[in-house]
Amino acid sequence: MYKLCLERLGRQPSESIFLDDLGPNLKAAAGLGIHTIKVDDPETAVKELETLLGFPLRMAVPNTRPVRKTMEIPKDALEKYLKDLLGIQPTGPLELLQFDHGQSNPTYYVKLANHQLVLRKKPPGTLLPSAHAVEREFRIMKALGNAGVPVPKVLDLCEDSSVVGTPFYLMEYCPGLIYKDASLPGLEPSQRRAIYTAMNRVLCKIHSVDLKAAGLEDYGKHGDYLARQVQTWIKQYRASETSTIPAMERLIEWLPLHLPRQQRTTVVHGDFRLDNLLFHPETAEVLAVLDWELSTLGDPLADVAYNCLAHYLPSGFPIQPGLSDCDLTELGIPTAEDYFRMYCLHMGIPPIENWNFYMAFSFFRIAAILQGVYKRSLTGQASSATAKQTEKLTEFMSNLAWDFAIKEGFQIFKEMPATKPLMRSHHTWSLLRTPGTRSYVTSTDSSPAHASKGALIFSPEGLPPRVRELYQKLKEFMERHVYPAEPELQRHQVSAERWTPSPLVEDLKEKAKAEGLWNLFLPLETDPKKKYGAGLTNMEYAHLCEVMGTSLYAPEIFNCSAPDTGNMELLVRYGTEEQKARWLIPLLEGKARSCFAMTEPQVASSDATNIESSIREEDGFYVINGHKWWITGILDPRCQLCVFMGKTDPHAPRHQQQSILLVPMDTPGIKIIRPLTVYGLEDAPGGHGEVLFEQVRVPKENIILGPGRGFEIAQGRLGPGRIHHCMRLIGCSERALALMKARVKSRVAFGKPLVEQGTVLADIALSRVEIEQARLLVLKAAHVMDVVGNKAAALDIAMIKMVAPSMASRVIDRAIQAFGAAGLSSNYPLAQFFAGARALRFADGPDEVHRAAVAKMELKHHS
Repeated sequence: MYKLCLERLGRQPSESIFLDDLGPNLKAAAGLGIHTIKVDDPETAVKELETLLGFPLRMAVPNTRPVRKTMEIPKDALEKYLKDLLGIQPTGPLELLQFDHGQSNPTYYVKLANHQLVLRKKPPGTLLPSAHAVEREFRIMKALGNAGVPVPKVLDLCEDSSVVGTPFYLMEYCPGLIYKDASLPGLEPSQRRAIYTAMNRVLCKIHSVDLKAAGLEDYGKHGDYLARQVQTWIKQYRASETSTIPAMERLIEWLPLHLPRQQRTTVVHGDFRLDNLLFHPETAEVLAVLDWELSTLGDPLADVAYNCLAHYLPSGFPIQPGLSDCDLTELGIPTAEDYFRMYCLHMGIPPIENWNFYMAFSFFRIAAILQGVYKRSLTGQASSATAKQTEKLTEFMSNLAWDFAIKEGFQIFKEMPATKPLMRSHHTWSLLRTPGTRSYVTSTDSSPAHASKGALIFSPEGLPPRVRELYQKLKEFMERHVYPAEPELQRHQVSAERWTPSPLVEDLKEKAKAEGLWNLFLPLETDPKKKYGAGLTNMEYAHLCEVMGTSLYAPEIFNCSAPDTGNMELLVRYGTEEQKARWLIPLLEGKARSCFAMTEPQVASSDATNIESSIREEDGFYVINGHKWWITGILDPRCQLCVFMGKTDPHAPRHQQQSILLVPMDTPGIKIIRPLTVYGLEDAPGGHGEVLFEQVRVPKENIILGPGRGFEIAQGRLGPGRIHHCMRLIGCSERALALMKARVKSRVAFGKPLVEQGTVLADIALSRVEIEQARLLVLKAAHVMDVVGNKAAALDIAMIKMVAPSMASRVIDRAIQAFGAAGLSSNYPLAQFFAGARALRFADGPDEVHRAAVAKMELKHHS
């Protein structure tokens, strides 16, 4: 255990100290070379620990520590300055400690004689433009102190860098309590509510300051605050960028398009949160508001939203413990919504509708700040010891910001007039046109405020830089490796060894993994931390998926093939940590494959509630009995997992009868009857199996979510996966058209090239038009899924499911016709393309189901 601790901490035994009151534990630690202290009396043990460390642990001033080596300042010059400023001649030495609070402007506790002061300075080194302006801090605190806002009393501003290395200002030290944990541990619920109410009231006091009377009319620009702030933080982020963060790229595009109309201009603190307030030790009174570095004139609602960041952070968040996993009612802490309503009540203003924008902006801004802290930490300029941890936190914050951006988009859609259906209230309007880049926005015509709400990128050139690079690498990999390998892979697929995976595919998978072209399918909303996938949006992935669709073998090579993609997403969304460890990781690594068992020969399985296979509980197990067919991938020897859907309770409500189990393929009772063929094609090695499940016993912990959740899970599994096939069909159709064009240019019939025949030209034109139409609908569906979520995008998904397979079938059929009999052969991929496209008119749900869904939604919108 101690070895594991040392390994995870990255420390040698000689660098570590272990304290315990149990002899055997101490002996084990000492045996590894760890310094040990036996704790009989805590006070004695602390003294011994201080001796070993070489510095005191118990400070007289709360929240301070010895000055960090990279943040040391010259004491002699500071002492001389203070003697002149204060007019004193002290006999004792100057005492200097560093506050461990804050990561931007280094802050110090200074004691000289009986004077207790706080010194706040700019950090050393080259700084970002306009950042760390201690001069502005001094000015605002002086003005607000005179206006009755509780701030520390400022004494002097020193702009002479020769004293401590950078400009600084001094203020009186104000003893009090700083609450670093937003859950306020140790307090009663009534005390917590009083603390939050006091914080709310002091924020209202700041926002109520008379700018003219306080002499602050020129402290910032009036109007367009949010537009300027967005641009400022974009520039700050770009100046400190160390790698591409997808969510930040999306926010940089999204925020300027969604700016609310500003209503008021007040003093804004810019970093208003609980741990920037100093409270009276015995009452819920704010003694001082600290850290005015980011203050300016602007929209006060930005402060309120920023003040609520902790509500959406987990309690274990390293920089600021949050509240997202706390029971706020039990704690007596108002929810973010209640806190905002309290603010509106105190200020006498109506509630604001576009709250999600302000939250998205606030998380975006803190992400930009953290990126700056991280960049400075690389050169030792950041003032906090934890600054180097902020690289991953920047990405975490930006993902939270994007979550709120999506919610804001959903709010826009919810607010549309009921008489205007989603399908009719959207247009594709050209937003900008630059060479090689075509960008469209989805918008409503219900009000001008809804214009330009989110970018729909339909050209790869318009993708964010990181995604564009992935797209380019993918295309090059296809040209270099996949297309040249197709003849060999096709031969293997019809050989005697066809039910054994091709070694060439396995080799190409390793190459793809090495180039970072792996697990691209998991959508950002499902995997916001990019723990398992590439962190692409559905729309971004659509462009890459189209490229993969140009080859029958490509999806598996990049670990982006069905049914594994849907099963992996199911495990990410709904699986327990144990289920993920056993099944998800091998699938993500490409070491295993899986299948999804739903369709049954005795019932119309397009209606999932018809499923008859039974799942009953017996002696701590679930026992499965059922007959399934068209189970894609089950014949593959690498298939280790069957995701099985059956009925646990036939008497429950219609959509709560089904459950989903994870069934290991080596479980006794699974009998593969035969491989099924699609137009005579076996699709080896995975194939499509007809299977019997007879008395198959599965441990109860293998159930997903619980009994009766199967229909819900199946719908969730078909989220982004619903349109992956459509995305690939676009690529498949493009390849068919490219083959057709090459063919008709090289063949002559009836005295002239085929390309000069009128019917052939008409077919080419029709194919191009149909592909373009379908692509736009696919991209729009993906975009709507990103902006408003899968459920709200149901209409767009159903429409593209209607359109894409039929379009592909027509385009491929025209290509086959142009090839003549050769188009039916295995010399070209067209026959397999056609079989696949035709099968998808069932596999992703029959055309009739999608048509009915579209019609019902259309009628509902117009009723």
